[in-house]
Amino acid sequence: MIPFNDYQIILASSSPRRKDFLESLSIPFTIKTHQVDETFPPELKGKKIVEFIVRQKSAPFINSLRPKQIVITADTIVWCENRYLGKPENKKVAKEMLKFLSGKSHEVITSVGFLTSQKFEMITEATKVYFKNFTDQEIDHYIEEASPLDKAGAYGIQDWIGAIGVTHIEGSYTNVVGLPLAQVKDKLSILVQE
Repeated sequence: MIPFNDYQIILASSSPRRKDFLESLSIPFTIKTHQVDETFPPELKGKKIVEFIVRQKSAPFINSLRPKQIVITADTIVWCENRYLGKPENKKVAKEMLKFLSGKSHEVITSVGFLTSQKFEMITEATKVYFKNFTDQEIDHYIEEASPLDKAGAYGIQDWIGAIGVTHIEGSYTNVVGLPLAQVKDKLSILVQE
């Protein structure tokens, strides 16, 4: 068994989905977050965006870590036709995003940072998601019944719209929810054995 108990794992995310995923691994952890500016230089594209934001999220912890502490930071975006889709500001923007994604494939990209007192490492996963064509009624129903405003691209694959709208995916399902769980566990296992 991997000695995770010797380590203090800190999840720097207030996402309930990331919290649930880490709990499912039976790894003890605490949550600590800092307010971070998530704006990024406009010339960045795709995975460069999430990697930049993950570095920003890790920065407040850099000078405060002790040995055997690992801070996990993460960010997820939707990338479609060379366009970045983060969390929508309101329901109107959420509807515009879902209409834009309707009938297309897009990438969900998550970067996860692992910060120790010695180093910072990052993994990045991309999953291709294919949507059917949505009706306006389906989009309106989802926006009114769910909470798309806290999700990149204005949707959660685990929500109703994912159940009725995702025709197939290529890659990690948990990555689309917000944390590529198998890859995170593998990385943590390596870090605690170094």
